Amino acid sequence: MRARPIAVSALTALVATLALTACDDEGSGGKGNKKADSSASPAGSTACKADQVGQEVAASEAPAAGDTGSVSVTLTNRSGDDCTLEGFPRVDLTAGGTTWSLAPEESAKPEKLTLKPEETTAFTITYVRGPAGDAAKGAAVKTVKFGLPGAGADLSFPWKYGEVALRSASEPDASVGPLQRAGD
Repeated sequence: MRARPIAVSALTALVATLALTACDDEGSGGKGNKKADSSASPAGSTACKADQVGQEVAASEAPAAGDTGSVSVTLTNRSGDDCTLEGFPRVDLTAGGTTWSLAPEESAKPEKLTLKPEETTAFTITYVRGPAGDAAKGAAVKTVKFGLPGAGADLSFPWKYGEVALRSASEPDASVGPLQRAGD
């Protein structure tokens, strides 16, 4: 009975060692054991441009004031060439004559993505629903405008998901997540 746990422990250690070796990109001169990185920028790849992506918006709407909801924006590379994205999109919410810029999710870490033609990426806006009709506690958002990292033009869509709670007059209770690979 004692030999079996030792054999299992030895096998576990061997598997862990092999897994660490397989992940080592620097180890043996970078030849032979380096995994292909699908997020690396191929030669000639440029930042994805707003006018060359398709967008689809889906929501898990917050049903009542104080509830949390999310709005996912999926972007498809329609450029015909590879393009790259890294970081957080710039997102602004507009209600009447007021615009609020959303802060990135604090704990999120963006990755560098290379999108081949027709591949997708997505980001999520998370928000707390505000009370209807109380301009001091909630913003009746009408439009979302967002920009991609490294791209000059903006995209937009109408906001149909209720008021967004306000932490203060200058800060909505909402954040934006990083661009992430979609469809995996």
